[in-house]
Amino acid sequence: MLKIAYSPIYKHPLPENHRFPMEKYELLPGQLLYEGIVKDENFFEPVPIDEKWILNTHSLEYWEKLRDLKLTKSEVRATGFPLSRELVDREITILNGSVQAAAFAMEYGIAMNIAGGTHHAYANRGEGFCLLNDIAVTANYLIENQLAKKILVIDLDVHQGNGTASIFAGNPDVFTFSMHGEKNYPMRKEQSDLDCAVSDGIADEQYLSILESQLEIILKIFSPDFIIYQSGVDVLETDKLGRLAMTLTGVKNRDRIVLNLAKSLNVPIMCCMGGGYSSSIAKIVEAHSQVYCLAQELYF
Repeated sequence: MLKIAYSPIYKHPLPENHRFPMEKYELLPGQLLYEGIVKDENFFEPVPIDEKWILNTHSLEYWEKLRDLKLTKSEVRATGFPLSRELVDREITILNGSVQAAAFAMEYGIAMNIAGGTHHAYANRGEGFCLLNDIAVTANYLIENQLAKKILVIDLDVHQGNGTASIFAGNPDVFTFSMHGEKNYPMRKEQSDLDCAVSDGIADEQYLSILESQLEIILKIFSPDFIIYQSGVDVLETDKLGRLAMTLTGVKNRDRIVLNLAKSLNVPIMCCMGGGYSSSIAKIVEAHSQVYCLAQELYF
């Protein structure tokens, strides 16, 4: 069965006209149910993660400042969200959504988190709508509990997974791959194990060809036994922040390539959703829903 992490806390209230489309976290599960892609029993509601696993990735000083709502104004500004107790509760629930989804992926081959993909969070700070890094926390959880030994992070959000790259720099057990917009945020990139920076305006055919070639390169030098997939949909041509030119079909084919890879390798995969900033919230939800359709089609 496809297991999907979701909690109502994922949709967090933001100031009017905030550019982050928080409502997608409520609309996406509703759309999946409405279209019959999943049923109620596919969803599970995560609880906040134990502090131990936060500190396995994030510094004690940063976590205590975040937990106690003592970030400076500049630190809060960097995250893009007004800081509150409810926001922190949301973040630590999302973390456990990814961790628990990873455990379900070990059982069923694949599992998803309706939120997550918070790849801009560093060990000691948050930025870019990311306060804690669920990708890194999940990878460290799997390794610490000896559930996986070699983890491949495939990050296809249009923005580089800078926080994830920084956290795992020099770690031979986690291979970080980021395919992102060359001239997009963040302006100062980190060094992933493999970075692929694409030009503004790149469309489906060229993007997918590059992706396939990059994955071939990775598999020649790294043999994963678990994959974490950041499936951001801000690569769409309609995205306000993306600057690429991919269609919905192109994004679906991108997701198909990644899921087919995991299935062909017989390697469990956990998918977290990442970013999406199209003017039409319906377009964002439709783009995200495609990876759930593919999961059902390919695995169940």
